[in-house]
Amino acid sequence: MADLSHLVEEDIIALDGKCLRRSIDRASNKAAIYMVSAWSRQNSLVLGQVKVDDKSNEITAIPKLLTRLDIAGAVITIDAMGCQKKIAEQIVQQKGDYVLSLKGNQGLLQDDVKTYFESPLLPEVAVQTIDGGHGRIETRTLRVSDEINWLKKEHAWTGLNSILAVTAKREVGKNVTEETRYFISSLTADDPGKLERAVRAHWSIENNLHWVLDVAFDEDSNRTRKGNSAANLAVTRHIALNLIKAEKTAKVGVKTKRLMAGWDNDYLLKVIGLI
Repeated sequence: MADLSHLVEEDIIALDGKCLRRSIDRASNKAAIYMVSAWSRQNSLVLGQVKVDDKSNEITAIPKLLTRLDIAGAVITIDAMGCQKKIAEQIVQQKGDYVLSLKGNQGLLQDDVKTYFESPLLPEVAVQTIDGGHGRIETRTLRVSDEINWLKKEHAWTGLNSILAVTAKREVGKNVTEETRYFISSLTADDPGKLERAVRAHWSIENNLHWVLDVAFDEDSNRTRKGNSAANLAVTRHIALNLIKAEKTAKVGVKTKRLMAGWDNDYLLKVIGLI
């Protein structure tokens, strides 16, 4: 992975878990495994992964995965499961920054942040983006504030410098839905565009990694489950995906590249870097 990836200034690394659904083994009373992966947005590569046996254990798997990564200068994004004080502290200690999604698992922190953004004190919209296609229009607005000394007094988080509110308004025909998500970050409010890119990059792990593993590699249908075989094959699929994405000469999709590598030994050698 070190050979494939390139150091990119201000890389955004998303950490997220994915369940291997068919790895469940009821006969042996074994639950389906989760793979927590680190996804480099700029390189479009998996930088590492850790196996966990239960989604709740992502809290313990994330610190293990972070210790394997050089995150100095990078922005780490994690969903609400990984919004933990010790994880934030570890990221800062490894000289990285964080953007962590909030939910109700941190006591009153989310309530305090939500109350602020619903009050008359809420900041102006800093970034607005509009996406459309297939009869859908989605408007995202980001508000950010680093005037949060009042929050730091109540909640001791290492490196906490700003809070964010991202509202997504989706219009499909006459149907309109709206959802607001809240985040904490070690970044300041000076560059709201960077914060918006970090939030968007975390959402992209679903499309650029998890969805590709299911569609191009049919991962959810794989019934391998004996011993460590499910985790070993998951790592192998990550490596294969990285190699395929790094091969730029064929202007086709991942699934077609896999077929080409199976049909043509010369192309296979090119994918694995031997020619």
